[in-house]
Amino acid sequence: MGSLDFTHQALRTRLVCKPSAARSLPSELAQLGCARPLLLTSKHMRAHSFYYELHLLLHDFSVAEFDDIPQHSDLSMISRIVEKMTVHKADSLVAIGGGSVSDSAKAAALLSAEEGNLHQLASRFIAPKTIVAPRFLRPKLPIVSIPTTASGAEVTPSFGIRAPEGEKLLFWDPQTASRVILLDAELNVSVPASIMLATGMNGLAHCLEGLYSSNRSPISTVLALDAIKRFDRALRAVAAAPSVMDHRADLLVAAHMSGMVLASARSCLHHAICHVIGATSGAPHGDANSVVLPHALRFNQVAAADLLRPVAAALNEGRAGAQSIAPDALPEWLESLQAECRLPTRLRDIGVSHDALHGIASRIMRERGLAFNPRVVQDPGEIQALLERAW
Repeated sequence: MGSLDFTHQALRTRLVCKPSAARSLPSELAQLGCARPLLLTSKHMRAHSFYYELHLLLHDFSVAEFDDIPQHSDLSMISRIVEKMTVHKADSLVAIGGGSVSDSAKAAALLSAEEGNLHQLASRFIAPKTIVAPRFLRPKLPIVSIPTTASGAEVTPSFGIRAPEGEKLLFWDPQTASRVILLDAELNVSVPASIMLATGMNGLAHCLEGLYSSNRSPISTVLALDAIKRFDRALRAVAAAPSVMDHRADLLVAAHMSGMVLASARSCLHHAICHVIGATSGAPHGDANSVVLPHALRFNQVAAADLLRPVAAALNEGRAGAQSIAPDALPEWLESLQAECRLPTRLRDIGVSHDALHGIASRIMRERGLAFNPRVVQDPGEIQALLERAW
């Protein structure tokens, strides 16, 4: 791909980043012309004092809520959300939480607008490089997002929903990208650092994959390199001093940039693996990203060495002498980051059984991320060998 031969997916999102940004939700909804929001969140966030405060702030709105979204949303849950949207006559969705909440909002917006069921609306992958994605033209309800993790999921028009057969159905609709995103470091300080660190590895993976994806662009590359530097700095800072608001803000901005990279460059083998691990085992997506990322990077290094070389140069801007990182030592840099942030490094430690590896490898061969991977995956045995090393 030549440097002047590319496609870049731009976004239509308004971003507000400041302490107490979440408190501007009423004015942001009003600017969108919305009066009947449906709030989506998890049970954990439902119990947070901020959630009660938010209800008080929305006293002039007709509010409904769906507050038990789990780590991995499934098809039946999305149907229940759409039913609630219909009964409430919702004119907007407010996603308060992490990647699963954001994906649920996007899936509900899609399903409520389009005919059929989510199985029929999902993208399909035909090996080795073809993705068949339906075209969605009907207007979608606007989504306002208050992210509480570092996944960047709220930024993108892509999402995944767990199917009963242990697969993650994947979707793409630019209209489901959040219309407004409120990055609130003051709120984020109350989120456990362990959640931010694990989900930060997901955002970091978006950037690394974005550098070598066949769908990359010069614009996504610039974003990815800057975000990688921010992640390296912010993850270590949050691990060392979890209550410092500036560190949380830096991490939230890095995550947002990673979502912008993903929205344009798309994901590759690493995320294909993590999607299947989550759908089959229920392992948290952030933990899966932490474990798999160094192994996926080693797998792709042989095909993407030149594209990854700028990462070492970017990271070395803040390092000197013995601390500098060699271009071929990025997996080791990731492993040092894992250690400093006390993140999981083995699949066995996040609930993935050894007996499941063969089935996981086979399912990954049907994942659309393989279409953009720089190294063509020939057979599931290659993936199983990678999983064995990660186990």
